[in-house]
Amino acid sequence: MLRPKRQVRIETERLTLRPPVHADFRGWTGLRRASRAFLKPWEPSWANDHLGRKAFANRVYWANRAIKNDTALPLFMFRRDDAELVGAITLDHIRRGPAQSGTLGYWVGESHARQGYMREAIDALVYHAFHRMDLSRIEAACLPENKPSRDLLEKCGFKYEGVAQSYLEIDGRWRTHVLYACIRLDRRGRTEPI
Repeated sequence: MLRPKRQVRIETERLTLRPPVHADFRGWTGLRRASRAFLKPWEPSWANDHLGRKAFANRVYWANRAIKNDTALPLFMFRRDDAELVGAITLDHIRRGPAQSGTLGYWVGESHARQGYMREAIDALVYHAFHRMDLSRIEAACLPENKPSRDLLEKCGFKYEGVAQSYLEIDGRWRTHVLYACIRLDRRGRTEPI
């Protein structure tokens, strides 16, 4: 008999990372709504129903299916002291076989930005990916002008690898991104953008 996969829960000093559940709807909607202007320059355009209950239910369904199929690990980030949602982090596009890799994406609510939460979450998820999921490479991309995100990735051990033209449609336009990667047992040293 097949057993269901154990629910993922990652604890850090200040955060609990876990998959979204339907009961998270109000916290997620409130944080996303309050942070809309802050997030808009860095994210794909929101659908008209982005903050709706049905869209959120679809997000929860996708998260559960992706974890079960080992194709993604979408996690919400909650402060441990008061269980307040501060953002989300996802390891997506998990590729097994010879690649053993995934792609990192994340966002944090405006009221929680620049408090070290995302660095704590990235460090914990990278450790989990390398030591629990047996991945070898984690990739990330951000807009060239997003200096806080670039600095964050570099502080978390990601190294600059290049540029991808028209990589993602962000805020209604196809945008070029800079590419970073974190490799298990990396011996490359620091890499600098050209």
